[in-house]
Amino acid sequence: MAAQKFDKDNDQYTASDIQVLEGMEAVRRRPGMYIGSTDQRGLHHLIYEIVDNSVDEYMGGFSSRVSIYISADGVVTVRDDGRGIPVDRHPTTGLSGVETVMTTLHAGGKFGGKAYAVSGGLHGVGASVVNALSTYMYVEVYRGSRVYSQEFSRGIRQTDLKYRRATDEEAKHTGNVTTFSPDRDIFEEIEYEYNTLTQRFKEMAYLNKGLEIHFKSDFHEDRWPNNEVTYYFDGGISSFVKSLNQSREVVHDEPIYVEKHIDGSIVEAALQYNDSFNEFVYSFANCINTHDGGSHVTGFRSALTRVLNDYGRKQKIIKDNDTNLAGEETREGLTAVISVKLKDPQFEGQTKGKLGNPEVRTQVETVIAEALNHYLEDNPTEARRIIEKCLTAQRAREAARKARDLIIRKNAMDGGGLPGKLADCSEKNPEFCEIYLVEGPSAGGTAKSGRDRRTQAILPLRGKILNVEKARADKMISHEEIRAMITAIGAGLDDEIDLTKLRYHRVIIMTDADVDGSHIRTLILTFFYRHMKELVDHGHLYIAQPPLYKITAGKQVHYAYSEGEREGIMVQLGKRRNIGMQRYKGLGEMTAPQLWETTMDPEKRTLLQVSVSDAAAADETFTMLMGDLVEPRRNFIQTHALEVKNLDV
Repeated sequence: MAAQKFDKDNDQYTASDIQVLEGMEAVRRRPGMYIGSTDQRGLHHLIYEIVDNSVDEYMGGFSSRVSIYISADGVVTVRDDGRGIPVDRHPTTGLSGVETVMTTLHAGGKFGGKAYAVSGGLHGVGASVVNALSTYMYVEVYRGSRVYSQEFSRGIRQTDLKYRRATDEEAKHTGNVTTFSPDRDIFEEIEYEYNTLTQRFKEMAYLNKGLEIHFKSDFHEDRWPNNEVTYYFDGGISSFVKSLNQSREVVHDEPIYVEKHIDGSIVEAALQYNDSFNEFVYSFANCINTHDGGSHVTGFRSALTRVLNDYGRKQKIIKDNDTNLAGEETREGLTAVISVKLKDPQFEGQTKGKLGNPEVRTQVETVIAEALNHYLEDNPTEARRIIEKCLTAQRAREAARKARDLIIRKNAMDGGGLPGKLADCSEKNPEFCEIYLVEGPSAGGTAKSGRDRRTQAILPLRGKILNVEKARADKMISHEEIRAMITAIGAGLDDEIDLTKLRYHRVIIMTDADVDGSHIRTLILTFFYRHMKELVDHGHLYIAQPPLYKITAGKQVHYAYSEGEREGIMVQLGKRRNIGMQRYKGLGEMTAPQLWETTMDPEKRTLLQVSVSDAAAADETFTMLMGDLVEPRRNFIQTHALEVKNLDV
């Protein structure tokens, strides 16, 4: 949405617009209640809170640029060109607007409804919580001909609000500059993730068409040579959809786009079909990623299914005796971004992952139906391509259903259904059970011999499984190795997945440490991400970490799981004679006791839990690595070729 422009110098935005809701005594004692956690996510949350306040100024039409800087020692500075925090005395607190915002929980212009029509912020806890969790916070406010400043520490005022006359250059600008240093007594470690931050800032720029977000991090200078980026998208979420589809063949050249004000809300959407078999729909409410969907997504899906069916029948593309397109069939190969902005968003759940406002469903459904109808009527060639793609998806779903029914009947005739090559565990409580998906029958045999038979099941997989990124559902269901995984795990897949039927709470991928093993692991991850993502979202998917090296020195045996560990062991052994070193490339090179000791023993092993922090970035990566287009994959390889440490040729 392009923000409306207002006069930043008007005097109507005063301290009385800041509504105080409650105190903040417990913030330092229970920080997790306010920022979610004290790990890296919570650390990033501090930055997002300040940036969200600056973006609120843009959404209100008062600014155009946000700048974020992280110094080499981890101090964060956020600058905007908004109106600047009010500096007059607040009628309730008796403090200045600056001190009220910085020391009172849930104090801000967004709560009164006058200063902001809509606002973001994940929890809306505001600058005061950032202040409470920082050893140092310094705020500068540029308003009129003065520059105001005040210093805080751990939520407590350290200086009074001071001011000086602005220079001629400073007087041309308004806005805030907020600098803070997170408290090392609160956070487990001060370690920012560059990719996570840039993805968030890029997303914010997409969602706020015309907003410029600049980010520089000297904290990452030694690890990220290109540690400075600027995001600005004239196309907003249309540019977002194009970016998501850049590694896919699209069905129509330009995204279908709509933005409309309706009943006090703003509904914005962009959608474009591609030749994949997956649905990529991302939804936002007031710039918050609603990863669990909600009423806006329900309204979007309802409008899409209804309009495509109505148009298809009207144009005789869907015949009179054909069944209607199901919702899943109208969304196969669809990439869409839905963004709503409303005055009083109601989020469900602690993480605000789902929008609950019932009125938004009707608003979105109305706007999408109208825009989609216009597009289909005005673009009959593209409309026919879209409907025919949906009909192809319908035929494939029917073929997949028949294949699934055939498999179920065959399993019933075979007497039960579990794959014959599955070595199951004896424990019946899924909470205590785990299944290893093992590359190759040889390693599978070793794993079966070395496992704990009570809690560990083994499913050997033969060769490379099907690349589901390039396969329709019917072909996937018919693939023997994928069918074995689906049957053994027991929870179903796609829309029919039911985690209460999960037979193992830990699903562990165990492959060789060579190129083939990495490829097989990627194929398996692609399958789980595309068709059993619930397992990923609920923390049930893991990757085993077998050792890379076995190092012997006399009777001593050491295992190294990385190049760094190998070097450390070699330094530790010094110049001892008779040092032997074996590079493991295959699981089958280990004996059953060695495999148990290094990779399967719960007391000693290392497992990597698979998680997704950014769904859009994950989608782009899987499509780029496993999709049909070669050029994006080639570019990725050329870009990252010099980062390879172990080349297996």
